[in-house]
Order: sequence, then structure tokens, then C-alpha cells
Amino acid sequence: MFFTRRGTLVLSLAVVCGPSLAAALAADPITFELTVDAGDRPRTNVPVRVDVQLPPELAGATTARLEDASGTRLVGQLTPPALMSPPSPAGGGPGQVARELHFVVPQLAAHSTLTLTATIAPSAPDDDAPGFAWVDTANEHAELSFAGRPVLRYMCAPLDDSSPAARAATFKVYHHLYDPQGQRLVTKGPGGLFPHHRGLFFGFNRIRYGNGKTADTWHCNQGESQAHQQFLESAAGPVLGRHRLEIEWRGKDQQGFATEQRELTAYHVPGGTLVEFASRLESKVGPVSLDGDPQHAGFQFRASQEVPDKTARLTYYLRPDGQGQPGKFRNWPDDKSHVNLPWNALSFVLGDQRYTCCYLDRPANPKEARFSERDYGRFGAYFPYELDAGKPLELNYRIWLQEGEMTVDQVAALAADFVAPPQVKLTKR
Repeated sequence: MFFTRRGTLVLSLAVVCGPSLAAALAADPITFELTVDAGDRPRTNVPVRVDVQLPPELAGATTARLEDASGTRLVGQLTPPALMSPPSPAGGGPGQVARELHFVVPQLAAHSTLTLTATIAPSAPDDDAPGFAWVDTANEHAELSFAGRPVLRYMCAPLDDSSPAARAATFKVYHHLYDPQGQRLVTKGPGGLFPHHRGLFFGFNRIRYGNGKTADTWHCNQGESQAHQQFLESAAGPVLGRHRLEIEWRGKDQQGFATEQRELTAYHVPGGTLVEFASRLESKVGPVSLDGDPQHAGFQFRASQEVPDKTARLTYYLRPDGQGQPGKFRNWPDDKSHVNLPWNALSFVLGDQRYTCCYLDRPANPKEARFSERDYGRFGAYFPYELDAGKPLELNYRIWLQEGEMTVDQVAALAADFVAPPQVKLTKR
């Protein structure tokens, strides 16, 4: 079942599981002390997460009050563990419920710490408070907004074989991304140049499994598809909006050969849109060989059709070694050094507005990661991988989108926040 939830402010409550509202309202508050350590670099508007164990009567609490020694407050949000979160460490008492406490640190100097008191206590919902919210349009899409401003749209219509056009529009699932103002989609849907490229998407065009079977979940033009199965989990509040999906990868015979859990998280941070992509792909048929090429495999971003139609000549890429020139693009294997980048960034123009989209990789993702760039606004990376029972493919990336141009140092800071976030120590009072 898909949940629709409106984000709430500090000390608000939405019952998502566990105790009844009456039991939750009767629960005693609990207080933690948190110490956030910036490490060896300054931090600005960085999302922070810490694992907490709650008594069952507070399992439905969704927000927390965070306050520093001077009385300055930050909003906190509680969620179930994310897809890529490690198992909670031992130490919770009988019946304790694992949760993650999320908040955003506005500013923290290098080699400094911030001590916060976090109070988790139930209260009545405040439906008018700003926050994320999911709205599901059955058999079409699910859209995430923040305070009424659209952020993401998940395209999940069932496969429609009634005509070639209908099939082409529905043979794969993907996410659209809105501009940071929520005024327009910056990503591409069906049709246009290379109709198999869409939004934020993931697949492989050279898949082998079974007794000589092959599949292409990128082009999906020989009967293959990626099919939405169900919404596994959903969260929405003042810090983040998240959903976890079950997606079946189907071969030419329309039989599923792999199952994917895909999780998208959008964080509320100033200056742009921060989206985290996580995926766990598991085989249903034994060994599965995932392969492709840099243009048709892996996790990738495709900008709006307006880019190839009108502004491709203005596209350039920003890389760890500096800013490239429009018309000069790197692609593996033509450039064998274009691998294992910690990040890459696309600068493109829609209308009279320039945007920068940053693609942040992390060392734990499979390597060799082979990168591709195109002037029409598609970029990303792929890798070969051998899937098998007990050997899933696990991925974790971030996408940052903002108006205007960026510098190497700015993108590198985003990548560092992703790979090595501030450390948090927690003490229960």
C-alpha cells in the first residue's frame, strides 16, 4: 500500500506503525545528547543521521526537538532504517524499535564539534507545518513535494502493450526531477532523442542468465521491461521525503529474473535539491551477468529534451580536474582514464536558466566505474557485475541539482559530505 503523509514540524506525530495514538500520547519523552564532529573539513547544510533505539510506545514518533547550548533549535525527523543502513548495533532493550534521526547542520567549522540535546516526545499532528508529502496517482505516478513545491515524480504505470507507443511509454520505471523552484521538470520522459533515456534511471543493456537467455532492460525493445510491483515503505517530514519500491526486472519472455528494491530520498537543504539513490538488486534465477556500455548501462541522469533541441552547444562538464569546454566530452573507452571518478557534474541550459547537476559516486559502489558524457545532457557510469544467489548488487549515489554554475571545490565538498559525513556520538540521559 502507498502511504500519503504530510510533513510536520518539531514535536509533531504521525502514526506509521506500532502503538495506537492514545498509547503514544501517554508515552514519556526521552532525551539524548548528540555530539556532531565536523572532522577535518568545514560543513555547510550537511544532512546528518544517527541510529537511535526507541521504546515501543514511541515507535510512531516522526520528529524530534534538537537544541544547542545557546538555545538554537534544529528540526529532526525520525524514520525506519534506510535500505543501505547497516544493521543496528546490539544494545537496545527488549522491544526497542530501531529508528534513524535525521537533521541538517547549517554550519560547522573544520575540527569543531556541535553538541545538541534531542528530545523525542509525542504531540498532536500539525497538518499546516511545512514539510515533504507524497501523493499517489494510482497506476500513473507518485509525486513528492515540499510545502506544495514539487520535487520528484516516480513514473510507475503498468506495462501497456496496446500499441507500440503505449509500450514505449511504460516499459521502464524512472524518476523525474523538478527544478529547485518546482516550476518545471528538468528531466526527459518518453520520445525525443534516444527515447530509452529517461530522468533518473538504472538498467543494463547486456544481461545474460539461465540457459543462454539474454535481456536488455535499457532499451526494452524485445519484450523486456522493468515493472513496478509495490511500494514497500514511505516517509515524509520536515527533513526528508523517501520511498522504497519493489521493481521486477523481466526478460524477453516477460518472466522476472531479478527483483530490485529501489529507494529515493530527497533532503530539504538550502540552495538546491539533494536526492539520494539506493538500490539492491537480487537474482531470482541463479547467476546473472550484468554488463553493458557507458551509454546504455548503470545509473544515469538524462536532462530534458529541450537540451538537444535548443541548447546542446552550451553544455559543458565539470570534473575533478577542472571545467571542460562545450563540445569537448569524455567517454570510456575512448578515454581510458575516464573511470572511477568520485564525482562528475553536468552544466546545461533550459530556457534562460543554467543548471548544474552533480553525480556523486562512492568507493563502495562496484568498480571499475566507466563514465560517459553527452552534450544532450545524459551522463553517468556503469560497471560489469556478476549477480547470484546471496550476492546482490548494492548501489548508493547522490544527485545534487542547483541553479547556476559551480566550482570544483563546491562539488568536491558535496562528495566529501556523502562519502565521509560528520561523525555523531550519542549519549542517552
